[in-house]
Amino acid sequence: MNKEKRSIQKQANSEAKHLLALLDKSDVSEFKKMVPELQDTWVKKQMFRTETEMRFSVLSDNKHGNNASKYWQSVREQNAHFENLMQLSFDYRKNGIKVKKLLRDIKKEKDVLEKEMKQIELEEKLYTQANMELVAKARMKEIATWSKLKKEFNDGKFDDKDVNTHQAESYMHTLEHRKATLTPGSSQPEVFNVLGQLDTLKRIRQSGELLPAGQKKKQIKK
Repeated sequence: MNKEKRSIQKQANSEAKHLLALLDKSDVSEFKKMVPELQDTWVKKQMFRTETEMRFSVLSDNKHGNNASKYWQSVREQNAHFENLMQLSFDYRKNGIKVKKLLRDIKKEKDVLEKEMKQIELEEKLYTQANMELVAKARMKEIATWSKLKKEFNDGKFDDKDVNTHQAESYMHTLEHRKATLTPGSSQPEVFNVLGQLDTLKRIRQSGELLPAGQKKKQIKK
């Protein structure tokens, strides 16, 4: 890891003297001692999902009962983080320009209070920059992990070009699991929703209406 990036130790040390307006002197002294620890905490805190959480929560077997379903959910998750990373990159560049403008304005500013205000804004932007760098690192880690999972689940036995192809079978699995969890205490809307979707999907599969145009419809056993 580039230690110059994704570091708030300098900002924390610099801000310590200003914390006297908020904290007792003893608290500030304690804060200064803890800065290296706080830097370590800030860097290693969890931001997004771990691989463990991806596997048992996002890709739980009751929701995604086959490799096709797990693969396509991995595609959705990876793309969400990719798009957020791209937007973060744009925001990071904008923030960098704001930093440059503040540095320019501080040099030119004659009013003492305005200069002080711009200095605070600059320090805030630099802290934001460090946070963006940390978020980018975490997003890239999740993007890479979803890539790993996509390769693992893509066993060559399903269509990995069209998400629609697997859905009738995959949703049947999910709805059957949801049906099994219904109890006499389940709400009427919940029962109506689960059984309605399940019955409709069974009819759609049996009718063959999802088959490509021109292809002979086949009856699918319930």
